[in-house]
Amino acid sequence: MFKYGEVEFSWLGHDCFKVKGGGLTLYFDPYQIAGGEPADLILITHEHFDHLSPSDVAKISTSETVVVTIPAGKPQLSGLNLKEVVTVKPGEEVEVKGVKVKAVPAYNVNKFRSPGVPFHPKDEGKVGFLVTLANVKIYHAGDTDMIPEMEDLKPDVALIPVSGTYVMTAEEAAEALKLIKPKVAIPMHYGAIVGSREDAEKFKELAPGKVQVVILEKEQ
Repeated sequence: MFKYGEVEFSWLGHDCFKVKGGGLTLYFDPYQIAGGEPADLILITHEHFDHLSPSDVAKISTSETVVVTIPAGKPQLSGLNLKEVVTVKPGEEVEVKGVKVKAVPAYNVNKFRSPGVPFHPKDEGKVGFLVTLANVKIYHAGDTDMIPEMEDLKPDVALIPVSGTYVMTAEEAAEALKLIKPKVAIPMHYGAIVGSREDAEKFKELAPGKVQVVILEKEQ
């Protein structure tokens, strides 16, 4: 667990984080989790199975839980015990339970499933999130390459994919920090589908000196 200000960050594997602050419990992209504290808010970056897992959402949701995701994700959440599913497109901002949530574009520029066909095309509207919780600005990048929309986001804490194949490599992620300008960066998207702790270590080694890189141990 890592604490920044009054906000606690726990990495639950892959792209999933539990974030607690201001009396609220948030989760990003729950996938292959054991369960845990009930969520006030669940943020899901896109509809791929390792980010939007209805069975994992069910483990942490109650009739008071709100999910924020893209329109392509909403159908998979029907039938779950949730208060509401709020949909967002890149660039949109909503406020849920007093938490400001902005959808930031997330897409590939050089990771392709076939020639000219990216794993995460820009026109599909997949997102990362900028969230302000207990006066801490958090950026969860989602599945993305280094893109111009990252410039000057200036979060306090950035959660950054580092494993390559479908997302930035460790080298690309370290370079992206120069655009994003976070105070703290926590690597993710390794250890489940692709990537390993070595990617996280390489990211830390290459990161600009002014950015504190924190590699978290996986919790359940």
